[in-house]
Amino acid sequence: METKQVYVEDVIFKAEDDCYYVLETIEGSKILTVVGQFHENVTGQTLKITGEMTMHKRYGMQFKVTAYEIVEPTDKEDIYRYLSSGAIKGIGTKLAQRIVDMFGDDTLKIMEEQPERLAEVKGISLRAAQELGIQIEEKKELRNAHLLLQEYGFSLKMINRIWEHYQNSLFNVIKENPYKLAEDIDGIGFRRADAIAMARGIEKRSEYRVRAGLLYLLTENLAEGHTALPAERLVSLAMEILQVDEEIIRTQVSNLVVAGSIIMQDDLAFHYRAYYAEKHVAQMLRKHNWTSEDDAAEVASLAKKAWEGQEYTPDPLQLEAVTKSAGHGIFLLTGGPGTGKTTTLNAIIRFFLQQKKKLVLAAPTGRAAKRMSEATGYQAKTIHRLLEVKSAGDGARAQFEKNEDDPLDADVIIVDEMSMVDIFLFEALLCAVPIGANLILVGDPDQLPSVGPGQVLYDLLDSDAFCVGRLQTIFRQAEESGIVTAACHVRDGEMVDVHNTNHDFVFLSRDDATIVRRDILTLVLKQLPKHFQTTPSEIQVLTPVKKGLLGVGSLNELLQEYSNPKDKGKPEYRIGDKVLRLDDKVMQMKNDYDMVWKIRGVHGIVVEQGQGVYNGDLGKVTRINEQERIIEVEFDDGRLAEYDHDSMENLELAYAMTIHKSQGSEYPAVVIPLLTVPNVMLYRNLFYTAITRAAKCVVILGEEKVIAAMIAGEDKEKRYTGLKERIIEQMAI
Repeated sequence: METKQVYVEDVIFKAEDDCYYVLETIEGSKILTVVGQFHENVTGQTLKITGEMTMHKRYGMQFKVTAYEIVEPTDKEDIYRYLSSGAIKGIGTKLAQRIVDMFGDDTLKIMEEQPERLAEVKGISLRAAQELGIQIEEKKELRNAHLLLQEYGFSLKMINRIWEHYQNSLFNVIKENPYKLAEDIDGIGFRRADAIAMARGIEKRSEYRVRAGLLYLLTENLAEGHTALPAERLVSLAMEILQVDEEIIRTQVSNLVVAGSIIMQDDLAFHYRAYYAEKHVAQMLRKHNWTSEDDAAEVASLAKKAWEGQEYTPDPLQLEAVTKSAGHGIFLLTGGPGTGKTTTLNAIIRFFLQQKKKLVLAAPTGRAAKRMSEATGYQAKTIHRLLEVKSAGDGARAQFEKNEDDPLDADVIIVDEMSMVDIFLFEALLCAVPIGANLILVGDPDQLPSVGPGQVLYDLLDSDAFCVGRLQTIFRQAEESGIVTAACHVRDGEMVDVHNTNHDFVFLSRDDATIVRRDILTLVLKQLPKHFQTTPSEIQVLTPVKKGLLGVGSLNELLQEYSNPKDKGKPEYRIGDKVLRLDDKVMQMKNDYDMVWKIRGVHGIVVEQGQGVYNGDLGKVTRINEQERIIEVEFDDGRLAEYDHDSMENLELAYAMTIHKSQGSEYPAVVIPLLTVPNVMLYRNLFYTAITRAAKCVVILGEEKVIAAMIAGEDKEKRYTGLKERIIEQMAI
């Protein structure tokens, strides 16, 4: 690393909605190109910069900045150059000269401490002088904030967000209660705020700290899928991470209960957001859970017509499902693989279309929505897109255009893959359901629960408050499927026959990770694409683990190297240790409600645009602009989104993915390495979810004992939620 002092002559390039700049600077008598992150437009400023010279293959030598500070101008020439640069709005070259001529080397000191004296300069009124003084003060405070927060490792983008939220009150927040940072700004956790507080000498016993720690634990609990935590468990965890006495913890728990930040119900401590979301959901479910007074026999007759002309004959449960869906405001359709959920769903759609009803179809992810569209022949959207997500600002939750005030224009709303829908998304959906509409929720409760908090589908079924159609008959064609047979055995806790001769459920015994990696390459790149007449990108590797030779990270590097290798003519972009290359298969790893996307039609004309990309969205890198530091991704549902340098951190390669991330997706074939699996991952519905992602073929490489352990393992620890209880309470009103 080296340090230089430069004067910023001009901005060559600034990334849109980013802090990344390319600057033309002067170092002595030389022109120097400087690139890096800056918290403001530093044109006209003198900077002390730290970094290193790098060679860009297209733009030549550049100085890449890792840290910088603004050097205050000290003489008349520097001050004039700064003021005439346009850094201070309202001061041009001529006015800058008059100001410097009058105040000389004391110009900046006077502007900061006695801005009203600027009115002594010809052409500046007292009001204009005061406005210029405000600008100078704001810039000074922003610089101070930048220097202060940079000490604690915040990125420039985060510093700007923090400053935008607090402005000048930031310094009091840091001094008195840094924990407000974690409370007010999404992306700043308790541990980071705690580090700042400890560095500033705030006591461990501080009530601010203990309260923040308790809310942090409940927030982390949400991230793990729970909406509540046993009260005693909350206290013991708080004692562990805060290192303070139990009495202090219990006192602050009580204070938070009184303040309404923690809700206690049946010895469970709820984060207030989760509790009121579950309560609101239960209230809306009661409102929408109407029963039709139409003649039952007539409805059944009309429902039977929905099956006429089809190649298959429905069983009684399927016929009944169509009738029930028509007669209830809320109808749940469930069933495992091979039980005819899709054919039943198609019959339900035909029934309502025959009644001239307006339908909307939705699913939690882009790939699930695409699959729903292909299976039904009717357009399906993601729930977020259906509800028209809008910018969430700094909030952790999305906001939607569609709500109680502007509900969906639909008579019937059908949602597939309901096991993936968390409590907050379900709350938003229910808010947009018009009064009197049919809401049909389709899913398999034996799948993994949602990534987000709650177990909505499970709790809805367990409440016994709604009409349910449970499909149980496995049809003859499905009976011949090794995948369906294996899934049924796994669901029932029975060992699968790994030595079967089924062509679509294959087990290859392996005891060496290196050999498994070699075989994965052969299967994904050659054998399976050739057998199923598809491309390697349609073959999905699913692994239960993130680390190790058979973890998602290592397998992605391996598959990228062989399926999309480095090539001189193929652009790529490096972010830390990760390389993203043109044509790479990628996945969004975090909800970004502000990301703008477009869908292009014929001749590249934009036919639709909106906001939001979501955790689990799959796509392909379609364009890379290294100079502008932009990557374009086309997602499975046709949305195109541009990623800047910072947002690229939310993209990961997706040649391999964890089983959790595969929820809602279906592939022609999946390859599952099961060799070394931690005990915490040995549970039944993880394996069940993995094998049911395949439409035509599952190949498992590993050891039979691992499969047996996963099937024998109980489903992952039950989630702590309160939705079932809130529903029962509401239905009793």
